[in-house]
Amino acid sequence: MSVFKPFLTSDVIVSPFKLNKSFNFFGSELTSSNVGIDRFYGLNNTSSLWVSGSNPTGAITIQDKILIYRSIKELYYSNFLLNSNGSPAATASFNVDGTITGTPYTPNYYNYLSTTLTSSRYFPTGSDDLIGVISIPSNLFGEYLQPGSIVVTSPNLLKIFSDDSNGNLIDNNTLEKVGDVIYEHGLIIFTGPNTPYLSATLSQIIDPLVNIGIQFNSTVTIYETQYKCTIRENEFNFSNNQTQISGSSNSGILYDFATGSFFTPYATTVGLYDNAYNLLAVAKLAQPLPLSAVTDTSILINLDL
Repeated sequence: MSVFKPFLTSDVIVSPFKLNKSFNFFGSELTSSNVGIDRFYGLNNTSSLWVSGSNPTGAITIQDKILIYRSIKELYYSNFLLNSNGSPAATASFNVDGTITGTPYTPNYYNYLSTTLTSSRYFPTGSDDLIGVISIPSNLFGEYLQPGSIVVTSPNLLKIFSDDSNGNLIDNNTLEKVGDVIYEHGLIIFTGPNTPYLSATLSQIIDPLVNIGIQFNSTVTIYETQYKCTIRENEFNFSNNQTQISGSSNSGILYDFATGSFFTPYATTVGLYDNAYNLLAVAKLAQPLPLSAVTDTSILINLDL
């Protein structure tokens, strides 16, 4: 018998699983130091003269409206500027003189699509068009926002906006799409396409002086490690419990019941050690487990990290 027994590779199984946590904030809670949900306008200013910081936006971190517009356009809508279902790929012509002619636009950007289905994204490109962005920090949403969990409420508009699990932001009153949700970046984007409707909506959603409510679920991957402790019929068949020794002087004489051929100890605790025999974790059984003298006994230990 050995006091310590090493694990085999087959005895250790690591299994990932997703955990979700619900959040619900309203009004001034959004900009509090422990939340940090910000709101930004994006402005399509086509003027050739651009001065950094001349169009401030944001309640927590001050950004420029023009840069917000251009960043959102480049990252999430660059494939959808010619068609809401995706711009057509350019076809090139190879000329005999070695030159290549064809449509200069080629939709080859990633754009962080939320589904393998045909996506529909609209982005306003007119002069002075506005978009709205709600930015949720990563310390709240974890790895990504859980699809189907986003709800934005506007008491002033008497409206509720929610996502459809496929990245589309829906006006629950009209059932029309008004924007997109980028789950992995924690972004809720209002784009329209109805420009007058969008302008009225943004004034009651993005303006930091207006109270809105935001509800969502975060997603974090937890890795559960399962250790299979197998005790064979000829192992750990002796107890170290002091109560089986007779005499008050600790003479080392065992009681008769502990020397019989039918005696089997009970397992109550399993310790996990490293290679240097340092105790790392202790697993307590719900009740004492008798060890079999005729068959193997397996104890499964799960650790969530």
